[in-house]
Amino acid sequence: MEGSKPCCTSFSSTKLDHNSLFLSDSTYYRSIVGGLQYLTWTIPNLSFAVNQLCQFMHAPRKQHMHAAKRVLRYLKETISQGIWFKKCSLHLIAYSDADWVGCLFDRRSTSGYNVFLGLNLISWSAKKQATVARSSTEAEYWSLAYTTVNLHGYAKYFVILASLSVLSLLYGVITSRLSLLLQILFFMQELSMSK
Repeated sequence: MEGSKPCCTSFSSTKLDHNSLFLSDSTYYRSIVGGLQYLTWTIPNLSFAVNQLCQFMHAPRKQHMHAAKRVLRYLKETISQGIWFKKCSLHLIAYSDADWVGCLFDRRSTSGYNVFLGLNLISWSAKKQATVARSSTEAEYWSLAYTTVNLHGYAKYFVILASLSVLSLLYGVITSRLSLLLQILFFMQELSMSK
């Protein structure tokens, strides 16, 4: 892959299927895709491509290996890109979407969401829905419900963080006052002993 030509998209427009030949040794494919899973934490735009590649881990084919190598070529092109955090307001904002009957094999939809803290992306997910949706509206509602549950968890987490910061601030004030009181008592004790 060292001399390979970089590409500007991580995935081609054709959907992966079961039409090509099986790989003779699937361990190389599995190690590539396993490594790509870790990169999705810092490069979220790989999530869709890696999700698609992971669906064929049990029996990868040559077409799937070509798609995995395309993702590696995309990484070569975009090596300097990543997530950058900016100072901004602390509002939680979430976006969700669903791809109705996105998988042609089991007819299940894919749900996805992004959670922003101000302008900063802090969480994202793309996941196949557990059941088959009968309509695009049902798929969207399942996606919205999944997003809401996760957003509620983040809101609780931030409330806990806020209360901990208030407690630590109070602890700092109390300990500084206690320290000052102890210093005054110690000073008064030294004055009384010196007389």
